[in-house]
Amino acid sequence: MKKRKLGNGGLEVSELGLGCMGMSHGYKPTPDKNEMISLIRKAFEQGITFFDTAEVYGPFTNEELVGEALAPFRNEVVIATKFGFKAAANGTWTDLDSRPENIRKVAEQSLKRLKTDVIDLFYQHRVDLNVPIEEVAGAVKDLIQEGKVKHFGLSEAGAETIRKAHAIQPVAALQSEYSLWHRKPETEIIPTLEELGIGFVPFSPLGKGFLTGKIDENTQFDKADFRNTLPRFHEENRKANQAMVDLLSNIAKQKNATPAQIALAWLLIQKPWIVPIPGTTKFNRLEENLGSSNVEITAEELQQINETATHIVVYGERYTQAGEKMTGR
Repeated sequence: MKKRKLGNGGLEVSELGLGCMGMSHGYKPTPDKNEMISLIRKAFEQGITFFDTAEVYGPFTNEELVGEALAPFRNEVVIATKFGFKAAANGTWTDLDSRPENIRKVAEQSLKRLKTDVIDLFYQHRVDLNVPIEEVAGAVKDLIQEGKVKHFGLSEAGAETIRKAHAIQPVAALQSEYSLWHRKPETEIIPTLEELGIGFVPFSPLGKGFLTGKIDENTQFDKADFRNTLPRFHEENRKANQAMVDLLSNIAKQKNATPAQIALAWLLIQKPWIVPIPGTTKFNRLEENLGSSNVEITAEELQQINETATHIVVYGERYTQAGEKMTGR
């Protein structure tokens, strides 16, 4: 698989990464741990060297899974994890905590769970308005100087926050949602990243599964699946949003590909420093996603996709009101 560089600090990764959250968090039912270890190792065998996790996924169990799966070839891969949440009194992980002492505590615990002596990429999971971003960047800078972290990242941060953080400690990558289903980053975020020399890691590049074409208004999710809580996945919105899937399906037929492959290929062609991290728990989906690297989209086809997509209205917010409040800050 081809490689790409995230940021100006020399962080080189495979052009597609693997988002591991769904292997133990969010999507239900939770798959078998040993199967997921096999899937992660299969991804490595197929050329993926960039793996994404976080302490809050599980919580904790996803880091343990990733650490165990990648232990045999730890020095050949890049592991990204995240800090910034804490458990609330009711046991939910919705409270934020990016105090320097908590960042250090999370780093030490993540190192143990990941079975490693250094975190390759350490993201602030969400911007904490109670802690100046300069203090956050300074805390990660200290960890980098101590050799416990290699690179600093932000997730779902706004342009002003990115600039302030980058001035203290160079930001290697921003991880935020970006796909044909959510193009808001194109307005201000992507130009900011290009100016500063920061890589972009789109999560949910397949719209949490919707852009694969395998979900419609009749799809029944497991009761514990977090998509049940998302406005964009309400039945009436799934029906209305099929227009975007139809666009991808039409292009896919022309290219002898799948809608998912077109969605990922579209992202890869945007910028040479964009590295999507589609997640999956299925071996056939892993193979399908990897196939997107071989899909070539011409400038004329890109223009056709963009022009058509511009006129497609996407119905429903991507998060609940509370969730959306923690993004773009």
